[in-house]
Amino acid sequence: MSEAVQTRKSRHKGELNPRLAAYKGVWVFIEHERGQAHSVSWELLGEGRKLADLLGVELAGVVLGAAGEETRRFCEEANRYGADQCYLMENEVLRDYRNDPFTKGLTELVNTYQPEILLLGATTQGRDLAGSVATTLQTGLTADCTALTIDPENRGLLATRPTFGGSLLCTIVTLNYRPQMATVRPRVMAMPERDVNRSGRIVEHPLALAEDDIITKVLEFIADDSRGKPQLPFAEVIVAGGRGLGKPENFQLIRDLAEVLAAEVGASRPVVQAGWVEPDRQVGQSGKTVRPKLYIAVGISGAIQHRVGMEGADCIIAINNDPNAPIFDFAHLGIVGDALTLLPVLTKAFRQKLATMKQTG
Repeated sequence: MSEAVQTRKSRHKGELNPRLAAYKGVWVFIEHERGQAHSVSWELLGEGRKLADLLGVELAGVVLGAAGEETRRFCEEANRYGADQCYLMENEVLRDYRNDPFTKGLTELVNTYQPEILLLGATTQGRDLAGSVATTLQTGLTADCTALTIDPENRGLLATRPTFGGSLLCTIVTLNYRPQMATVRPRVMAMPERDVNRSGRIVEHPLALAEDDIITKVLEFIADDSRGKPQLPFAEVIVAGGRGLGKPENFQLIRDLAEVLAAEVGASRPVVQAGWVEPDRQVGQSGKTVRPKLYIAVGISGAIQHRVGMEGADCIIAINNDPNAPIFDFAHLGIVGDALTLLPVLTKAFRQKLATMKQTG
């Protein structure tokens, strides 16, 4: 009987192919650089905890780095954010990220301990590493996911991501290969609570690799100076504008309101493509994913491409002159009206309110 037929029958019975059943556990790769862990790692541990509980397995963090207390500290932090244990691989060749040693290290860990799910952040580093590891392991990888859950029928990871330019959402499952891999962009998942009293096991695994074995060399580290640039993913309040504003000069109304609220300025893809604002301010599948406490969307229709980038906001206020705009389907508060009339009024009202609050202390 062919493997394909066996897999279909096993799935029909709710049973796993014995070859796949050997893989157990949910792993999250802990990304770090120059002593700082990327926040997406902790966000993924929160999501990984849910997946592990659904599967009835352990959640583990994976830390690769140079030997030292700093690297071990990331394992301790992983435990505080929900991991039951952490796999630690220390070697001087892992001090700075390079594709070759990190791919060899992570691949060796997967082949040795056989997790059924491996999650990485969809960052520059995470995307580079995930593609190489998935190719080396010859398994499936779903990139830029917006939702993750488990199919109870076959323990499959149901990974949802936008497709067709963000106009549709599709759910992908890897049936015949393990581990099931996925990347998730920063701020897509909620940050879990950090429990300072929580601890877990640390499993140390050596990497037999020397500097002479690696072609790529680190000559110099040049920090990315992001001062003065938009920090949309970490903004508490965002005021975003779309093509409904009519013309580029009207986008100043968005900036005026944002200035009063001490908010970041965001924009939809059509506005960026039209050259109204810089690409760093685009919110959506092909832009930034945000999770502010307040998101004010002005003249934005609410297409899926934009929605997946901001629907995690605690409160969404939509202003649009089209009562049938899709954004009203998921906004918490909606105002149907002319943005060019409403924005100056809102800006003035907020300015007066804030001035009164300062006077009264």
